[in-house]
Amino acid sequence: MRKKTPVLVAAAGAALLVPAWYTVMARESPAEPIAEPPPAAAGPVAEAFRERTVRERTAREGAAREGTVRAADLLAATRSCTPVSNDMYSTDDGALADVPVCATRGAVFWKADMDVDCDGRPGKTCNDRTDPLFQPTTAFQQSDGRELDAESLPYVVVPGASHRWDHTEHGITGGTVAAVVHRDKVQYAVVGDTGPTDLIGEASYATARGLGINPDPGIGGAGADVTYILFEGSKAEPIESHGAAVARGEELARRLVRGN
Repeated sequence: MRKKTPVLVAAAGAALLVPAWYTVMARESPAEPIAEPPPAAAGPVAEAFRERTVRERTAREGAAREGTVRAADLLAATRSCTPVSNDMYSTDDGALADVPVCATRGAVFWKADMDVDCDGRPGKTCNDRTDPLFQPTTAFQQSDGRELDAESLPYVVVPGASHRWDHTEHGITGGTVAAVVHRDKVQYAVVGDTGPTDLIGEASYATARGLGINPDPGIGGAGADVTYILFEGSKAEPIESHGAAVARGEELARRLVRGN
């Protein structure tokens, strides 16, 4: 599997011995106000205005997140860390190992950077010409036996099983549903690949693009402000159906933020 590229080290900032994110909640960007007609207004003009207001608000909120569960609520639900990994991970080769895998109600999560994985079926933007670390295989395959398509399928990469942490012990395997949070955006995804046993923080081209992160596998990615939430024992079937991941992810995300 690919090794993390070193270009994101500077973007992630200086490493801390104690991760600072444990007690920090991200704030969503304030919504731009939309004028509404007076409460007493009636008639077809006022009704049309209200309908347009709802459409504009819905479109604006949809651009900020996928589905209806807010990024801020998911970040609040993963505010505290109960470590389940035996040791911590590095986000890049040579970086300090300071990222634990944490547990919460029905899920595990970590907060790290995002390196862009282009592995899988070759395409226009993911191939051995655009990505020097490209590999035409993924750890898990589609229902028809073909490799996953990083360009179109949002997927996340989990560290390979080791003494640090074995994802399979938490019911996590190919197709496990994930919610990836970056600032005020939520992207649902599936577990689609495995990576090195000592590194963490990687997702597909499509995941990065969906979060508004530069998806270029060489110079793209994001710093250490990405939260990866994996729902234990969940499954998107088939693995290549993003719609299935969104439907199941929404259900599990709502359950997580409600605390049940």
